[in-house]
Amino acid sequence: MATLRDIKRRITGVSNIQQITRAMKMIAAVQLRKAQENIINARPYARKINEVINHLLSVEKNVSNELLQQRKYERVAIVVITSDRGMCGAFNMNVIRTVEELVSKEYKEFYNNKNLELYCVGKKGFDYFSKRNYLISESYLGLFSHLNFESAVKIVHDLKLKYLNHQFDNVILVFNEFKSVIQQNILIEQLLPIKPGHSINNQKFVDYIYEPNKIEIINSLLPKKLNIQLWRALLESFAAELGARMTAMDMATENAKELIRTLRLTYNKERQASITKEIIEIVSGANAMKES
Repeated sequence: MATLRDIKRRITGVSNIQQITRAMKMIAAVQLRKAQENIINARPYARKINEVINHLLSVEKNVSNELLQQRKYERVAIVVITSDRGMCGAFNMNVIRTVEELVSKEYKEFYNNKNLELYCVGKKGFDYFSKRNYLISESYLGLFSHLNFESAVKIVHDLKLKYLNHQFDNVILVFNEFKSVIQQNILIEQLLPIKPGHSINNQKFVDYIYEPNKIEIINSLLPKKLNIQLWRALLESFAAELGARMTAMDMATENAKELIRTLRLTYNKERQASITKEIIEIVSGANAMKES
């Protein structure tokens, strides 16, 4: 049975942990506000550039950009976006499990033949897959401490260069999309080759006069589309991480509060039992002295 001193030490230890989890929750809440602003600012640009490219591709059929060409898949690359730090619940494991399911169901043959490579953005994904039989071609660690657009541009540049050199034929993004503080959705998106979509709600565009011409504009917009697509994925993942950490730390704080309450009840019961035992011993001693 634990002594009163042991219980008191546990209460002190849990109280210190509670202070840490409460502070981490507050920090995540402050960072989340800024992250949400960045997402709100990035989404309209990403949506509009997709609309413009889709419209141009629908009216211009003579585009021969290699970023658009669908070719036979011989090698596949998966960009896994996780966090650099833990303490965020199941945030990272949800992405990792999704990647493992994707590999086992759709890219099993590529994996067995060593024709599947991973690009890990975030330390947690890199630590997990580097200890298993996965081919990791590149890792990008520490980006989320100072997240900026140039980081997305660098990653896209590396991927695009290898794609154009036929080092792989398909690039997939797997990341958490931010929905709310308590909800994140796993998204699987194709980065390369670029898949033309359809205008939202069959929106009709005015047929403008393009200078220099539609093909050159398409060729200039496609790399920008890749940059903003990855940038949005990084922003979504970072905001989702902060939301998950905020929720996890809130639950940890509440659990610590409940544990402290239970420990204090136990402490008071043990203390009362100790006092009662001492009183009984004193009374028994006094009675024995009287009888003698």
